Amino acid sequence: MTRWPTRRSLYLMPFLPVFFLVACTAPGSSSYSSRNDMSARQQQITRGRALVLDHDCAGCHSMGVPSPIDPGFLAGTTDSAQFQIGPFKTRARNLTPDNATGLGRFSERQVFNALRYGLRPGETPDVEITSSTPGQGNFPARPRYLAPPMPWIAFRHMTDEQLWAISAYLKNGLKPVSHRVADSEGPPDFWASAWTAEKTGPYPAPPFPAGAEKGGQ
Repeated sequence: MTRWPTRRSLYLMPFLPVFFLVACTAPGSSSYSSRNDMSARQQQITRGRALVLDHDCAGCHSMGVPSPIDPGFLAGTTDSAQFQIGPFKTRARNLTPDNATGLGRFSERQVFNALRYGLRPGETPDVEITSSTPGQGNFPARPRYLAPPMPWIAFRHMTDEQLWAISAYLKNGLKPVSHRVADSEGPPDFWASAWTAEKTGPYPAPPFPAGAEKGGQ
């Protein structure tokens, strides 16, 4: 005997292909997206690691051998390794993600701002900086700069992608090491008088070729 569709089955029939599509593809696509995100994040961290090694960050910021094989890698300087800047002593900080003694309590944005603008992460809000001139935009009127041995003046010309990669590696690619480094000494303005555009050159850099350069052939 022929069995005719009920009113309810007739109502649902147009939607069955949609239900089937969602049921079959949603979990898989979500997992695929998650895998892509994880892969992209790992590539960013790996890129940051290469930049940290290329730029010899461990030459100042490590307690032992400047290599990832050493447990003191990027955990900060020892008491015997200090920079003498005029009458002041400065010390390379712990860059591992330890919450108490390293970068653990700071965001990747604050690390980025330290590399791009030289601003001490512990004294600068977790915000996107809109200017490079003190008092303009949301750039601090009285900036607290990193001490002169830190070459952020050169790092600031790296691309956003490179600086974000370094930030990602320091925050997520290292094991936290509890090692407290004594605060660096410095003048009341925290080096602000040393980091003027007249002394450091402009940022961004002027287009090529600038005054000391010649154009390509």
